[in-house]
Amino acid sequence: MHAVTPHSATEAVLQARALKKDFRGYTAVAGVDLDVRRGEIHALIGPNGAGKTTVFNLLTRFLTPTSGQILFDGVDVSDEKPAQLARRGLVRSFQISAVFSSLTVSENLMLALQRVCVSPVAFWRGRNRLGDVSHRIGDLLRQVDLGEFANTRAGDLAYGRKRALELATTLAAEPKVMLLDEPTQGLGLEDVDRVTDLIKQAAVGRTVVMVEHNMKIVSRIADRISVLRRGEIIAEGSYDEVSRNPQVIESYLGSRRERIR
Repeated sequence: MHAVTPHSATEAVLQARALKKDFRGYTAVAGVDLDVRRGEIHALIGPNGAGKTTVFNLLTRFLTPTSGQILFDGVDVSDEKPAQLARRGLVRSFQISAVFSSLTVSENLMLALQRVCVSPVAFWRGRNRLGDVSHRIGDLLRQVDLGEFANTRAGDLAYGRKRALELATTLAAEPKVMLLDEPTQGLGLEDVDRVTDLIKQAAVGRTVVMVEHNMKIVSRIADRISVLRRGEIIAEGSYDEVSRNPQVIESYLGSRRERIR
């Protein structure tokens, strides 16, 4: 990989340039330019079918772009694999909670902490090889308010707390940029508020990119928002700015006279 000189290099940590994805003649993402600023929470929003998840999967290389460029910390990573990006500090979550149900909460975190010392030929390291990680596990549990559940089987947690555990396993990878794919999907109102607070807390000192459909959450925690429609970004800015944009209003409500709530 080679270093390049990106636009707004002093601000942007993750960028896309003319990013495009075609599926058998259908263009899902049509030349997206994106700048994610260091230390901000950047939300990707848009109606169903707008291309949000496709952009998300392209940025994390779970999909291969048809064309375009992805830059991370000023380095062209367009051809790297997801695991390589994770080692660089670009770490993602998924829409469906992914925890090891038969392991305790602490054991899930211990497994996540293996990232710092595993290799392709040695996936699992025992406690004696990891050293004393109890303090790190305890810190992660506190960050996501799971301290009292340390010895609980992950499969026995309520769904909202499973999402909190997933957030903790993402944090265990020590991400520079944390990408969250619909982190509140399937949660009840109380859990939505809890997980939203946890995301805001976890974002301190980090950069977060999130795909989110809940506009209340976006308005509450996003510093910057990119709105997609038919694979293109039609508006970008603060929540107040994009919520007043006529194209955004029309995309969501089919009317230019109303404002997104």
